[in-house]
Amino acid sequence: MIRVASHRLEKNAKFVNSLNVFPVPDGDTGTNMSLTVQSGFKAVNESESNNVGILGKALAKGLLMGARGNSGVITSQLFRGFSKSIESKDTLTSDDLAKAFDDGVKTAYKAVMKPVEGTILTVARFGSEAGVKKAKETKDIVEVMRAVVKGSKEGLEKTPSLLPVLKEVGVVDSGGQGLVFIYEGFLEGISGEASDESYTPDETEMAEMVNATHHQSALGQFNTDEIVNGYCTEMMIQLGEDPTSDEKFDYDKFRNYLSEIGDSLLVVSDDEVVKVHVHTNFPRKVWAAGKKFGALTKIKIDNMKIQHETIVDDEATETVSNKPVDYAVITVSSGDGLSKLFRSLGVTNVISGGQTMNPSTNDIVDAINKANAKRALILPNNGNIIMAAKQAAQLADIPVEIVASKTISQGMTAMLSFNPEADLDENKENMEDSLDTVKSGQVTQAIRDTEIDGLKITKGHYMGIVDGNILVDNSDIISVTEQMLDKMIDDDSEVITILVGEDGNTKDAQKFADYLDDKYADLETEIHQGDQPVYPYLVAVE
Repeated sequence: MIRVASHRLEKNAKFVNSLNVFPVPDGDTGTNMSLTVQSGFKAVNESESNNVGILGKALAKGLLMGARGNSGVITSQLFRGFSKSIESKDTLTSDDLAKAFDDGVKTAYKAVMKPVEGTILTVARFGSEAGVKKAKETKDIVEVMRAVVKGSKEGLEKTPSLLPVLKEVGVVDSGGQGLVFIYEGFLEGISGEASDESYTPDETEMAEMVNATHHQSALGQFNTDEIVNGYCTEMMIQLGEDPTSDEKFDYDKFRNYLSEIGDSLLVVSDDEVVKVHVHTNFPRKVWAAGKKFGALTKIKIDNMKIQHETIVDDEATETVSNKPVDYAVITVSSGDGLSKLFRSLGVTNVISGGQTMNPSTNDIVDAINKANAKRALILPNNGNIIMAAKQAAQLADIPVEIVASKTISQGMTAMLSFNPEADLDENKENMEDSLDTVKSGQVTQAIRDTEIDGLKITKGHYMGIVDGNILVDNSDIISVTEQMLDKMIDDDSEVITILVGEDGNTKDAQKFADYLDDKYADLETEIHQGDQPVYPYLVAVE
């Protein structure tokens, strides 16, 4: 099932990418999901067991470490719950399979603090509900899987009516489409019934899918900036290792209790360890709750203004070579020039990736470990990387905070607010506060004809995109960039930064600078070589 699903999704990744409603050459939902599932299949394939419980555990671990992008992370959570459900099974019955899908959906919904319908979550829920219903009618496991596929397709068709921004034009959710391909692969694997490897929509279907303002993922609905509790509290619980612990660990009960006394809550567990992060006014209550289940290690408290950090167990701190540095600031970017610019601003480690290739959870964990630091900040510089970064932070052995930068321009602006003497929470707050002070512009070519917000886009034309909205379309890159700059500049603008990509050139960049000098005499303009792919010019207006 896993092998065929991985193969089917890989064959259809290009189609899922094409559902990116912006006609830019970096649509990557299909690629992210495919690479995530391939990582899961690799882990399953390397196992020598025929026990489905053991294979399920390998699948969950492979998906977790290989998760890329928001869709990949949610997929990993779906199958985390799925695999947990079957961990005690040698083989699967139809009832087991239906329950596993249902448990997977429950886990994924819990992982998203504010679940949004009309996304991959909806597709998964419709599929699991259909499977549970069918399992009550038959013991034929193939028929249950067939019902899951049918239900997920029905859920996919409903996504436009459930999410207002999709309803406007009848677009389906790309992550949900990817999940349907996974389930179709499961059905083929379990039934032996071959199906077409790839799917090509007709022109009418494609027109309906691409003519939308933008996609909204579940992550796009998050708002974790408002912290009302005073102490950032973290700890690890070694389950059953304290002779005074007298209760069996109950994930739901424990997590629900912590949610009542705090916010910004993360609880990650397996059979041996529970890792907790919570903002609360009652850290002693958090410790007391954890102490019931085992020995506490890696306790840390940060006052939101003044850091008071205590590491109880130094055993988990591993050094690769020299004494650990105090701070690591890790960023994601693509292009030698951008990497040099970030390092000049104080970034210590750069992960290669971004628009065309999102790094996986494991890539980010590796970067954290290689940084050899006591604490770390991560700048994703892409909205589709934030969720994987948060997942990596949960797996890290050091305190990690995410600054939710969604563009290269935001990442660079955030670095101007970084203070190596401040604690993690203070830096996160100050750096995220600065994100709204910069406008981000991107120039790239359209890969197809479409229409967005009344603007007709022509394949091969250049587009000017400002903070995620396509505002300009023209065959001349000079004209597009100048028009985009005009739309970005207002009375509060002071500094313009132009980053030249691998398909751009400094001669044209200087034309833009001259244009700005003539029209906006009071503005300061800077030109830097970024070497980024896909976008000949990136522009920041501060």
